[in-house]
Amino acid sequence: MKKKIEEWPHHDYATRLSVAVVYAFLAAIAVNFFYQPGHIYSSGATGFAQILTTLSHRVVGFTVPVSITLFLINVPLFFLAWFKIGHKFTIFTFITVFLTSFFIHIIPQTTLTKDPIICAIFGGAIMGVGIGFALKNGLSSGGLDILSITIRKRTGTSVGSISIIFNVLIMLMAGILFSWQYMFYSALAIFMSGKLTDALYTKQRKMQVMIVTKCPERVINAIQDQMRRGITIINEAEGAYKHDKQTVLFTVVTRFELPLLESIMRENDPDAFVSISENVRIMGRFYEESMD
Repeated sequence: MKKKIEEWPHHDYATRLSVAVVYAFLAAIAVNFFYQPGHIYSSGATGFAQILTTLSHRVVGFTVPVSITLFLINVPLFFLAWFKIGHKFTIFTFITVFLTSFFIHIIPQTTLTKDPIICAIFGGAIMGVGIGFALKNGLSSGGLDILSITIRKRTGTSVGSISIIFNVLIMLMAGILFSWQYMFYSALAIFMSGKLTDALYTKQRKMQVMIVTKCPERVINAIQDQMRRGITIINEAEGAYKHDKQTVLFTVVTRFELPLLESIMRENDPDAFVSISENVRIMGRFYEESMD
């Protein structure tokens, strides 16, 4: 029992909980300070929750808060994630969604500006930072993430394509509910959110690395032990200047892993020549960490 307690990843779980709090706070700021006052719709489940909140006033005569609609949207998706994705993933997603709904509920809606362009830019930027920070630390904000992962597993359709379809529907509904100019404002917010998310979440960016080294065994062992990456070896490569024999190694890593690769090279062969090509497209198997 003592051994199991010692092996329990306290630090990892504490980090994820801290990240969930930060994301929830940033999402609440984006929604209550920019999206709602500017009639701007967010992407994914948050945008859909805003739509339901708008419709609730017209259909039932009173406004159901965004915090409530956001949580209710995710309830059936929690069950989907539990059976189709993983238990740990579902638990942390539930915590993240609950905290997000809680912060949206307790932080008062404040109108900093009524300019929809400013609301779209700053709301999208803040939301993008929150989403990117969460993804970078292995957290999901629920909603569209759960649907996208589940659909990808069943059909092979990319997460990006699924997100585009859902977000286009949200933008169309924004145009119908308010006016078509707000569809474009919402598109601007989603664009800003996506750009900031990409800037922070770098695990999806692939980079090809060519290493010319005289210590191939040390470099290969270190990369495979610490990074779990496949390596292609070209032996008996010859330098044109000194005509000395060297080994060329090819591997593909993510931008997120680049600092670790740099550390490995400094430790195992600081004199190696390393060339890095950004944003390469790959075919075949590429190991990606599980969400659970």
